[in-house]
Amino acid sequence: MSQLVVDDYGWKSAEAPHSCNYITPEILVNISRLGAHRILDLGSGNGALCRKLADLGYDIVGVDVDKKGIEIARQTYPEIPFYNFNVGDDPGLLLAKEQSFDVVVSTEVIEHLYSPHDLIRYARAVLNKDGYLILTTPYHGYIKNLVISILNKWDFHFTALRPGGHIKFFSRKTLTQMLTQNGFEVLGFSGVGRIPLLWMSMILIARMK
Repeated sequence: MSQLVVDDYGWKSAEAPHSCNYITPEILVNISRLGAHRILDLGSGNGALCRKLADLGYDIVGVDVDKKGIEIARQTYPEIPFYNFNVGDDPGLLLAKEQSFDVVVSTEVIEHLYSPHDLIRYARAVLNKDGYLILTTPYHGYIKNLVISILNKWDFHFTALRPGGHIKFFSRKTLTQMLTQNGFEVLGFSGVGRIPLLWMSMILIARMK
């Protein structure tokens, strides 16, 4: 059963979101270390990360539920394949059009999902044997949560008034647990943006068991 979704996240241009400034460099380093060639950007938005990966010579495909984001991506980067699918859809729909992948990258997506397990299961279904998942999401830990409370910033942080805002809030422990429960082994963790323990986001690298 497909999950409930918000199918308009507000994409208006091909400009990269602010989060790309601190997330993309780390993503590129990790993909290079893995020696991957064929990559799926799961939740590709307007295609900004796909373009960077394509420019570096990777074989890249983008998937997103947001029709406007896909429209912008296709118009701006016509040489890259983009598909309008939801992670609750049958992964076979994508595999009917594309070969499986060495790496699935999903940046700042999983926190928007009612059923985040769907994203991990979708990634597993489209990966090659021993394929990798690189997953990023806003970081939460005791010290950061305490600072948010002291500064009375939870209303801002929760993005409660934004359609398609954040509805899941992960720590390193909970995200690792969910990956493990769905057939992945976590190989690496890093925080990006701000100083340690106040990171904007965290990046987990996992491999299929």
